[in-house]
Amino acid sequence: MNDSLLSIRDQTKTGIVRQVRTLFNDQARGEEPVKRSDDALFPPDSMIWRVHGDVVSMMVGGVSALLLQMLHPAVLAGVWDHSNFRTDMLGRLRRTARFIAATTYGERAEAEAAIARVRAVHSHIGGALPDGTPYRADDPSLLAWVHVSEAWSFLAAWQHYGDRRLTLAQEDLYYAEFASIGSALGADALPRNRAGTNQALRNMQPALIADGRTREVARLVLDQKPGNPLAIPLQRTIAQAAVDLLPNWARRMHGLRASPVFMKPVVRSGTRQIAKTLRWAFDGN
Repeated sequence: MNDSLLSIRDQTKTGIVRQVRTLFNDQARGEEPVKRSDDALFPPDSMIWRVHGDVVSMMVGGVSALLLQMLHPAVLAGVWDHSNFRTDMLGRLRRTARFIAATTYGERAEAEAAIARVRAVHSHIGGALPDGTPYRADDPSLLAWVHVSEAWSFLAAWQHYGDRRLTLAQEDLYYAEFASIGSALGADALPRNRAGTNQALRNMQPALIADGRTREVARLVLDQKPGNPLAIPLQRTIAQAAVDLLPNWARRMHGLRASPVFMKPVVRSGTRQIAKTLRWAFDGN
């Protein structure tokens, strides 16, 4: 490969990395990407590093997780009553992504501080549902639902779009590793394997509802417009991949449609190509 082609390749990689880092880090606040540390809560060869370190599958899984979480009336109320998500959805997504990065592969002290901050915030959040039922953000069972939604969604997205599928034993290991973060946040009775996670999803279904507020949150999540117009097709592909990833029952509750049969291969191959491109861009960065 001649020098000019090498230069174009390097400039392309640098540009992609810059765009992604700008998306996930608020430069106005001086945020820098979370650095990977040998003194993290988990070792570099852990399943949680593998799953959470993949940008595109985490984007897909993150959107699916939000859609699942908002079906719980108390989670929805906490976000609705105590968050500025309607005017700063990107900020909310950034904070979640940063927490996941810090607690997965950031410096141990950074991870522990992030957990402490979230616990402190949760301790001050509470209120009442429209029917008068009280709720608190630090309710252990509520935190468990948030955690299970994330764990299932992140892993499902990795299995669809990651570069190496996990075996059943590796899936169980991932769930066990991630459960330690949920427990540190105060979640109770977390499943630590694939079977337990699937059962937890089934057990929660009777408590889930969808209403006008749920659908408004879903619309805001799925209709986010990136700052760069050239990234709109990418955003739409990620959003549809996230909808397709949802369990059928959750998609029906939201009133969302899966990709038509003839479009599913297009969405899946498009998302996989985006994932492959970003892995190429971040290789060595």
